[in-house]
Amino acid sequence: MECCGGKKLMVDVSDPNVDLKKLDPVLQKYKGISGSLITILQEAQELYGYLSLEVLNYIAEEIGVKPAKVHGVATFYTQFRLNPVGKYLIMLCQGTACHVNGSKLIEEAICDELKISEGETTEDGLFTLNNVACLGCCSLSPVMMINGETYAKLTPESTRKILRELREKEQNSEEV
Repeated sequence: MECCGGKKLMVDVSDPNVDLKKLDPVLQKYKGISGSLITILQEAQELYGYLSLEVLNYIAEEIGVKPAKVHGVATFYTQFRLNPVGKYLIMLCQGTACHVNGSKLIEEAICDELKISEGETTEDGLFTLNNVACLGCCSLSPVMMINGETYAKLTPESTRKILRELREKEQNSEEV
């Protein structure tokens, strides 16, 4: 399903079990403050990890605006996620320096290693790959961030090694 701004809903993000009451303190904090929708959406995403349809509709209802406005803002800005992300969010830089230094080869290695495409999450829910315009680490290119940790001067081989180590770490923690 494609939404405004070309964002795609990869899964049915309806989840009647989501606890919408966790959002009430945020809504209370910004009650009556005009122009606070983006901030509310940011805080909601921080709480839930992404913005489900239930969350978007609840925000609309509680702040007294049409759901289309809330959905429009959530789909317009690239900072908002409409689908759950993996435990490890890979942000791969596709800026000019990274592109020139081989970020497409890094992307191919990630996609091959994890069996996903850009914007997708692995079946086990561990990894999500997102291409980003720039991470601001041009002198370290090509570069990716995984959960805020920067990995620099990547090669396809070093990228595969990083991903395998993270997967191994997860498997070892499950065995304990």
